[in-house]
Amino acid sequence: MARARHPGVVQQVALGLSWSLASVRMDDGGMARGLCFSPTDAPRNLSWPGSLAGRDAAELVSWLLHWNTCDATVGAAVANAIINYHSPLPARAQALHCAEAPHLAVFEHFKGRLAGSRVAIIGRYPGLDRYQGQFDFHCIERRPGPGDLPDAAADWILPRSDWVFITASSMANKTLPHLLNLSRHAQVVLMGPSMPWVAEWADFGVNYLAGVQIRDAERLLQILLEGGGTNIFGESVAYQLLPL
Repeated sequence: MARARHPGVVQQVALGLSWSLASVRMDDGGMARGLCFSPTDAPRNLSWPGSLAGRDAAELVSWLLHWNTCDATVGAAVANAIINYHSPLPARAQALHCAEAPHLAVFEHFKGRLAGSRVAIIGRYPGLDRYQGQFDFHCIERRPGPGDLPDAAADWILPRSDWVFITASSMANKTLPHLLNLSRHAQVVLMGPSMPWVAEWADFGVNYLAGVQIRDAERLLQILLEGGGTNIFGESVAYQLLPL
């Protein structure tokens, strides 16, 4: 959170069906934007709608420590906006491409290195089954669907894995420290729009950062507010990869 201690004023917080976006006016006049995966257990009524714009960014960054997942999502999005605005890492990262499924660009990049390895993926990515037969993997999901394992399986699967791909949304739901501890013997890729670009992830066993670059903020906001999920990828955001 120290990296998010820069003066700024929150301009807008948008909680979409799949993604949440925070826009922060920084003290140098620039606009910072940060994403976080929206909570899947949000109640119908929250206490703070209509009151976030105009608040000091530092106040909302502190919400990342709240156990309420909606509060923590707001905190993560604001923190990501500030951190990624100031971080030098995105400029050093490699752009990833996957024209058919840009939200799967990270797996497309690594697939050649995963054959014959024990692979665990935290979070269900739509279309992931296209890689069945190219490499074997276990998908661990908090809300498991067909073929997924429940999140409790992480305690058994991750210590035995060679590669672990962890969704950065686990930062907001407070499971990330445990997942990283379980994965300390694996090659770890921390990934997703929810990821803050900080080099210190290496101190916690992360080997690769796979975050996103916001290409078109207006288009991103439109898609997000209209309920967009994986279709934010492509024209509005794109994956980037940086080894640590």
